[in-house]
Amino acid sequence: MSILRSPILVFFVLGFGLTVFNASATPYPNPFGKMPSDATDADKAFAAYFRTETLRLQERCLADIHEVADLENGRPVRRQQLQEMLGLDPMPPRSDLKATITGTLEQPDFTVDTLHFQSMPGLYVTGNLYVPKNIQAPAPTVLYLCGHAKVKIDGVSYGNKTHYQHWGSWFARNGYVCLILDSVQLGEIEGIHSAFQKGQWWWNSRGYTAAGAEAWNCIRALDYLETRTEVDRTRIGVTGRSGGGSYSWMIAALDDRIKVACPTAGMTDMQNHVVDGCIEGHCGCMFTVNTYRWDYPQIAALVAPRPLLICNTDKDTIFPLDGVSRLHEKIRGIYELYNAPDKLGLLIAEGAHKESQDLQVPVMRWFNKWLKKDDGPLSNYAEKLFSPQQLRVFDKIPSDEITSQCFETFTHLASDIHPIDTKKVLAELNLKTFGAWPKESAPVEIQLGDSAAAQGGDEVWQFQGYPEIKLRLQCSQSVRNTGPKSVHLIVKEPEDAMTHETLGIGSDSAWAVLTPSGAGEGSLSADKLYGAHVRRRFMQLGGTLAGMQVWEVRRAVQALRAMPETRDVAVHLHASTGMTEVACFATLFEAGIDTLHLEIKPRSDKDAPDFLNWARIITPKQLLQLAQEKCTVMINAAPPH
Repeated sequence: MSILRSPILVFFVLGFGLTVFNASATPYPNPFGKMPSDATDADKAFAAYFRTETLRLQERCLADIHEVADLENGRPVRRQQLQEMLGLDPMPPRSDLKATITGTLEQPDFTVDTLHFQSMPGLYVTGNLYVPKNIQAPAPTVLYLCGHAKVKIDGVSYGNKTHYQHWGSWFARNGYVCLILDSVQLGEIEGIHSAFQKGQWWWNSRGYTAAGAEAWNCIRALDYLETRTEVDRTRIGVTGRSGGGSYSWMIAALDDRIKVACPTAGMTDMQNHVVDGCIEGHCGCMFTVNTYRWDYPQIAALVAPRPLLICNTDKDTIFPLDGVSRLHEKIRGIYELYNAPDKLGLLIAEGAHKESQDLQVPVMRWFNKWLKKDDGPLSNYAEKLFSPQQLRVFDKIPSDEITSQCFETFTHLASDIHPIDTKKVLAELNLKTFGAWPKESAPVEIQLGDSAAAQGGDEVWQFQGYPEIKLRLQCSQSVRNTGPKSVHLIVKEPEDAMTHETLGIGSDSAWAVLTPSGAGEGSLSADKLYGAHVRRRFMQLGGTLAGMQVWEVRRAVQALRAMPETRDVAVHLHASTGMTEVACFATLFEAGIDTLHLEIKPRSDKDAPDFLNWARIITPKQLLQLAQEKCTVMINAAPPH
């Protein structure tokens, strides 16, 4: 059975009425994804690459699912891959939660415990537990996950749990235990959610995403809830909006203890994020490190066949209607395979990216239906009853907290302690670091560029790197002269002073200079924020700009090998400081490099360009070691003539 279907009719919630509309309608105007006024040819080429790669991910998304057995047999592998893309493989140890209740608030019909636990030593999670009075325990329970709401008074952060407190009160008044969690960035202990906020691109190198820390905190929150006698562990649901909606998807996909899920404005598809540019409206906590090149319906498919209500508004510009509809349509096919179409719902309310009763009431009714077997009407509404100060957990932030810096230690990194298995490491790098490389590449066709004799008799040659990206080699005329003793390929950034003269390359050798994409004539717009979002798009598609540059160095070597005059001579690869690791990785995967010349040794993940996951697989020392196994490596030494 195909899971692809035609556009469907979706119900709008408008007050107490219903309106029907076609889900394929033009989405609300999108403020993102616009090219800057100084967009370069490279910007346009990258945009074409992003479109092509997004389409490729869309086409293969769930394409191997034809029957329930495909889903069930593949579930362990898919879940393990999702864990890995969240930095949760291997799973951290389930250490002592050290759960502590710091106070209790009383209302006539419920109580609120202010509490904290440690999801790992020093990673403090603050929250409020709303418990109805006079319930017959154990009771159905909701894990509520907060979106991006900053509650800060006189320099003190009270946590986004205080903004979303009305949900806890409402669930408690309707007979649910409800735990509202602070998120890492906007909790009482203030961390950060995005690498690009402070230029910490090395998060990609470590396979770290704030979505992983949030997912782990959710898993441990479930562990805590299971210790409470008021909680029915067989009737736990999850909901949240915006960022909390995203975490709702993640925890429901990862953990079967979640029996019902109602993510609100928390997910759309890759086309919205990458091509339409909605990634520009999000922080990093929304995204996995997309190692296995998933589209987002693949996360949602791991929830099936448990009850899932997808909630959104029609004018949400960061979770646009067309993408939410496409995602739902893919998942609808999955639920039909399970013969459980009644367990999937799509709720679209009128409005922008904000909370509304039009969303809240159906969410409560969905939980009532599946956790209480109750289809009756609701008789009360959500309201805020407490000041932020009342719901605060800590009087003083613990001195041993790592929450604010959890990105430093969250993921498991490679070590020099044990010898490396070369074959295994190369396979892992190929799959998990350079998985976005073209799977099939045509032989290099190199041709003289439009600007022959660029400088002093030099020539400019052109060839394709990625299918959408044209590259240039500035070469000495001796490349085409018969009988050069060797050819020197210089990979550099344009500001680097490295030239064939400074390297002392003799006249009897040919030379060629490659400036990879993102630099020189391949430079992007000067708009730094736009450039940051371009880099973020790469990660969403399972790669990085530096990973693309490695491929381009490989193609340059192939181009030189394609020229009859240099086909059989020695190839010496020279890397400027900024291209050190790019050249080292190229050496690991491209045959035909005789010597590698470096100005410095490979650097740490914080100093090197970002290559997806590489710090989890190999250390700088091991990278150099593997390069030395492939060819002669010379560091800051004169080249052969």
